[in-house]
Amino acid sequence: MSRALGYTAFGGPEVQEFFDRADPAPGPNEVLIRVAAAGVNPLDHHLRSGHVPGLNGELPFPQVLGMEAAGTIIALGSDVSGLAVGDRVTGFALTGAGTYVGTTLLLGTSTARIPDALPETWAATIPVAGTTALDILDQLELPAGASLLVNGIGGGVGLALAQLARNRDLVVTGTASAAKRDLVATTGAKFVDYGSGDVIAQLRALAPDGFDAVVDAVGGDSLRSIADLAKKPELLVAVGDPSVTELGGVTVHRRLDRDSLERVAELMVSGQLDPNITATYPLDRADEALALVESRHATGKLVIDLRL
Repeated sequence: MSRALGYTAFGGPEVQEFFDRADPAPGPNEVLIRVAAAGVNPLDHHLRSGHVPGLNGELPFPQVLGMEAAGTIIALGSDVSGLAVGDRVTGFALTGAGTYVGTTLLLGTSTARIPDALPETWAATIPVAGTTALDILDQLELPAGASLLVNGIGGGVGLALAQLARNRDLVVTGTASAAKRDLVATTGAKFVDYGSGDVIAQLRALAPDGFDAVVDAVGGDSLRSIADLAKKPELLVAVGDPSVTELGGVTVHRRLDRDSLERVAELMVSGQLDPNITATYPLDRADEALALVESRHATGKLVIDLRL
C-alpha cells in the first residue's frame, strides 16, 4: 500500500483527499516505480477540475494527482525494452496512475534512465516543464538572434524555455509578476512586470515590429492580449490554452518520448538548464504545493519529495 493524494470527483480543491492505494501491477507497456519525487504542474489541477477529459475522463475514481515523477523501477511489463529493475528513471504517468503517491506506473516508452549525477528532485521536473520547453524551441526553429516573447516566464516552463532559448542565442523578453523579477534575471531575459502599467505598450516599445515568436504560458485573456505581438500568427504558441487556434496560433506539439527526456537530462547535467526548484514539500503537504501552483503565485518549480 502507498499513501496518495487524489480526488474523488472532478472539481476544485474540495474534492481532494489523502488515501491509501494498493501498489499497482504494470501492464505490458508500463514500469512500476518507487517514487522519489514528483513535479507539481498546472496540468495537475486542470485534470482534477475535469478540463482535460481526453486524458482522464474515463478513469475510475478516486484518481491520483500528478503526471511526472522520478524514482526507481521495481517491476516492468513484458513489452518494455531498454530499462531494467533497479534503474533510476524519470517519466510520464500517461496511463492514469498519478504521481503524488509512493509507487506508480509510468509508460515505458515515455520513461528514461537518469544520469548518476542528477538528483531525483531535478529529474522529476524533466517530463513536463523540461520537455515542453524543448518541444517549443524545436517546433519554432528560430535562428540565432531572433526575438522571443515568453508570456508567463516566471513558472517552471517559462524559466526552462528562457534558459534553453538563451543557449540558442535567442533574445528573450518575458512577462511575470514583480516577485519573479530576480529569478527571471538569472536567465538573462528582459523583464516586463505585469503590474507596471500598460504591459502591451511596454512590449511594443521593446519590439516595435513585433517579436519573431511569442510563447504563452498563461492562457485566457492574457493570451489574447499578446497575440498580435507575434510577427506571424503561426509563430504564436500556447502551452496550455487550445483557444490559441482561434487567434491563428498553435499549441505546442508534445513528443513525450524517451529521447526528449534524455536530451533534457543531459542539458541539466551539463549545466545548461537549472529547473529552478524554489521549494520542496513532503507528500503530506502536497495539497499546499498544488494550491500555490493553482493560485498562479508560484515562482519557479515546486517538487514533492517523498523521502521527506
